[in-house]
Amino acid sequence: MAFHEGNNKFTKSVYHAVQGIMETVKVERNIKIHMIITVLVIVAGFLFNISLVEWLSIVICIGLVIGMELLNTSIEHTVDLACQKEYHQLAKKAKDASAGAVLVVATMSVVIGMIIFIPKIWKLIFIN
Repeated sequence: MAFHEGNNKFTKSVYHAVQGIMETVKVERNIKIHMIITVLVIVAGFLFNISLVEWLSIVICIGLVIGMELLNTSIEHTVDLACQKEYHQLAKKAKDASAGAVLVVATMSVVIGMIIFIPKIWKLIFIN
């Protein structure tokens, strides 16, 4: 019975995590943009028949960007709750820093995407 109870807690944890992702995607503009870009990158990956190592890089980047955006959203909500809509300089710093973390990871992902896809696009345009 102990295994079943632990499994039930795990199932509930996964359920709540999925609910958090779905709610964030439903209401947050930036994660919607990330999701659209994710779909486009995955389609491009199939169209350009990228290698296993390139897929691994893409999957890591997607996970980092989406995960960081979820973390940023949770920090923003927590700060908003703590401040009760009053302006605080430390709240601004916390929100700006978490947004900056998303920007760093997203920029790194764009650079990696460019390293992977620009040579393939270049080859398609100029060699064919």
